[in-house]
Amino acid sequence: MIHDNSLQSSVFNRFVSEIRDVEIQKDPMRFRMNMERIAEVLGYELSKKLTASRIVTQTPLGISETLVPNETPVLATILRAGLSMHNGLLRMFDRADSAFISAYRKHTTAEDFDIHVEYLAAPNLDGRIWIISDPMLATGSSMIAVYKAMRKMGNPTQIHIVSAIATPDALELIKAHLPANTEIWVGAIDKELTAQSYIVPGLGDAGDLAYGVKL
Repeated sequence: MIHDNSLQSSVFNRFVSEIRDVEIQKDPMRFRMNMERIAEVLGYELSKKLTASRIVTQTPLGISETLVPNETPVLATILRAGLSMHNGLLRMFDRADSAFISAYRKHTTAEDFDIHVEYLAAPNLDGRIWIISDPMLATGSSMIAVYKAMRKMGNPTQIHIVSAIATPDALELIKAHLPANTEIWVGAIDKELTAQSYIVPGLGDAGDLAYGVKL
């Protein structure tokens, strides 16, 4: 199931607009903050899909019952671009465990590349809900590679993918390779993907905008 948060008017769409804006992008702190906001909103929305139970709270004047999610997910992010989204998700799921994955493109030509997972640090992943964040889903290849690497360490009960911007190509690839109960939460879906696998209109390189241009 794909949840496109841009389909309804909300302040959320302003956050997405600002991460795209070439002038606002000149402020890395603002860019990171907006990525965190996007992740917070998407995390809040997906939390409604988690199984829940009632907790009892003693207040100064009585007893309160509240319906809350009763599962603790694992938050996985793809370094380095996903770190700001990871921080936003951690604010929503402040009891969650974290996993960090390093994935990069290994180019043979400008148009031809493979995705390599170089590093994975994770808690117990078996029988857990996985929430995987990556700001941009261009081809979907990185997400597939990360999923395969994580599967070597356990089997999830459900997967949620959180991304600021995705393409139809990436969404179709993910649907074809990830379990049927995977849900995808995106800020916007851009239709165009260039031969070099850049999203148009997109926003540029999320990692560089958040943390500085890499050598």
